[in-house]
Amino acid sequence: MTSRENQPLRIDIPRSALDDLKFRPHTTRLPVLDNRTLNRTTLMRQLLLRRHDLTAVEAVERLVGLQAQATSPPYVALWSRLKGFRIDELSGMINDRSVVRTHLMRGTLHLVTGRDCLALRPVVQPVLHRSMAGQYRRDLDGVDRGELAETARRLIEEQPLTTAQLGELLHQKWPHHEAARLGWAVPYLLPLVQVPPRGVWGRSGPPVSTTAASWLGTELPSTGDLDEVVLRYLAVFGPATVADIAAWSRMTGLRGPVERLRPRLRVFHDERGRELFDVPDAPIASPDVPAPPRFLPEFDNVLLSHADRTRVISDDHRKRWSGVANGVLPATFLIDGFVRGTWKIERQKGTATLVVTPYAPLSRQDRTGLAGEGAALLAFAAAGDQHDVRFTPCP
Repeated sequence: MTSRENQPLRIDIPRSALDDLKFRPHTTRLPVLDNRTLNRTTLMRQLLLRRHDLTAVEAVERLVGLQAQATSPPYVALWSRLKGFRIDELSGMINDRSVVRTHLMRGTLHLVTGRDCLALRPVVQPVLHRSMAGQYRRDLDGVDRGELAETARRLIEEQPLTTAQLGELLHQKWPHHEAARLGWAVPYLLPLVQVPPRGVWGRSGPPVSTTAASWLGTELPSTGDLDEVVLRYLAVFGPATVADIAAWSRMTGLRGPVERLRPRLRVFHDERGRELFDVPDAPIASPDVPAPPRFLPEFDNVLLSHADRTRVISDDHRKRWSGVANGVLPATFLIDGFVRGTWKIERQKGTATLVVTPYAPLSRQDRTGLAGEGAALLAFAAAGDQHDVRFTPCP
């Protein structure tokens, strides 16, 4: 390991999730929030009503991380939210360890700041233990979990390894257990991070990991601040129900912590009478504020972080995803603040074509707005190619 790996992590950026929320179009404290108000408020706090003048590291921490199952989604997510965002800004942050790719909320791979890796992992660790017990209980019969974790730690800190490589080495110690299952269980036991070039735009490489402690040069705390995590969730996804917080994190037993926090929270109701909790003085957007066209990457957290997702996508449109292979959430676009279809970039012979597939017919104004935003997306994601935007017929 280099000397950098043994240096304590320092990221000097604002801690409050509400810092610099300059756009406050409507702050009346309404007892009932209709769905359109929830839509606009969520988009505002998710930095999607206008592009913001923030650094990438500030945005990643503000948003409590970005989904990162593939390389490109965090880049597109930041491009849709920030002024002048450049690919090399995020790539540089991955290389210099300001941000890391690690398993956190819902047990899925997220891109978070190094500081948030330390803060969030102890809080969501019970979720990961529960997931591991559900998936690997029979596969790990007779394997001491503590011994497995310690053996894996030693191996993966000696040299970063892929899951398959780690599994084969663990199989030498536990020959009666399947190597692949041993390897896949480790990220649920140990906080691991994927090391570059994994996650760097335009680079390729296997998903090689080491421990977060080794990569960041500091041990993770054994406990975390659940109250702080709930408050940070509400700051960027609220107002929200207890079920929404659980959907974002997959944590259980959240009613008690929320009740403990109630004196510090504002409480609204939605149109169905459900309690919506919110942090004090967070802005509530006017339902009439315009929402520009936006392209969201696969697995964008704005679509995954509520039990009731109708604030951003209708139930009918969401049903279209039920048959998607391997549970992959497609890249989507927003019109008037709501999901109206999907998109993808196809490359052939030096031409990159943005293929836009609407769920229902679009007005001429909406098509024009999408085409303009789509041209900008191609300039960002496919620089050097010829560009084209194509709308497909509604399925």
